[in-house]
Amino acid sequence: MTSRFSWNFVGRFNSADENEPYYYGWVVVVALLVIGVVSFGVSLSFGVFFKPLLEGFDLTRTLTAGIYSAYILLGSLFGVFSGWALDRYGARMIVMLTGCFTGLSLIMTSRASAPWHLLVTYSLLLAIGVGPVYTIMMSAVSRWFTRRRVLAVGIVGSGMGIGPMLMAPLAAWLIARYDWRISFLVIGIIALVTIVPCALLLKKAPIEVPVVTPEQPNNSIQGEFSIQEAARTRNFWLLFAIWFFLACSLSLIMTHIVPYAIDSGVTPTRAAFILSLASGISVLGRLLVGKVSDNIGRKPAAVGSVLLVAGAMVFLVRPLPPSNLLGLYLFAVIFGLFSGGIDPPIVAQFGDIFGLRHIGVIIGVLNLGWGAGAALGSALGGYIFDISGSYIPAFLFVLVVLLMTAGLILLLRMPATGWDRQRGAASPSA
Repeated sequence: MTSRFSWNFVGRFNSADENEPYYYGWVVVVALLVIGVVSFGVSLSFGVFFKPLLEGFDLTRTLTAGIYSAYILLGSLFGVFSGWALDRYGARMIVMLTGCFTGLSLIMTSRASAPWHLLVTYSLLLAIGVGPVYTIMMSAVSRWFTRRRVLAVGIVGSGMGIGPMLMAPLAAWLIARYDWRISFLVIGIIALVTIVPCALLLKKAPIEVPVVTPEQPNNSIQGEFSIQEAARTRNFWLLFAIWFFLACSLSLIMTHIVPYAIDSGVTPTRAAFILSLASGISVLGRLLVGKVSDNIGRKPAAVGSVLLVAGAMVFLVRPLPPSNLLGLYLFAVIFGLFSGGIDPPIVAQFGDIFGLRHIGVIIGVLNLGWGAGAALGSALGGYIFDISGSYIPAFLFVLVVLLMTAGLILLLRMPATGWDRQRGAASPSA
């Protein structure tokens, strides 16, 4: 009865007009949000498993972080392929496959008995499962929305914050109550029973079918870049570099903030809460900064967010007494709020810059920059600790890289359909 009611309710959302209350695009947004919550909750909670894996397999921090770095790098490669497949076959079939691989990866990781097993079960299989998710989410939601794209991207992207907020405490509790193997097993089952059903709700957007309506104009005639054409533009490589440096910085923090807190005398449960707090607050950041960017412009919103994240690093480069959690909590709030705010103002404009026809493969290739940066940041944090015995030099490195990234964002040249048009329309002199 409940299942029939749910499908009947979803069936009411049959409008192809973005301005209608029962626009099916909102069903896609909710489905992608749930998929993102589970997928990124799994992957971004690796910090909770860091010490159990390090101690369980007698690894160095460099090697432990290397397992995660390998996953990120492989995931970015699969993201390119998924972007190509998405442009041709749609999201439903691809997401069903990724959900199966995600569940399989975590269940098999719970049975790993040697370090090289982790490279196969976690790094490779999870890369196939979660690696394509960001490309799929952002490409699919961009196709469904034009006027409300920033809001839709912000809601879908908030799964990257909600996921770790929910999964990190659950994983930490399961580790404390049982062990890391049971934790991987339970989370793997959760992934299977949530991602695959949500994939059934995904379908092609009106812009992907050969019907042109006044509400969803066909953008395939002009302003559409192939990946080859996009790669010849200055903006493409600036975005690639921005993604690389942002990922390097944020991945280093997300991977090592929990072990850093534990090393400082914080209990594992409270350390996991720091990660959850930052992730949860990032949801608010995505929505608030996305709204603010409509008033002040996309570029100022993105630059301001990066600079405020850099400012939050002050709480880490000057260590506090272990008994004083206030500094770590303040860091988590500021870091989460504004790291979440960086993404929507930039991603929402990809369709305006490059068009929507090949947006899947374009985002997939740009995501290579993110994957390479995230892989480097995760491993680099562990390496710096191994050679120096401290995370302080790594956090100073993040501070410098963030300041440099803010400068790169300022160099972006937005087309008339993006930031410049919006700011110009708001100016009396325009």
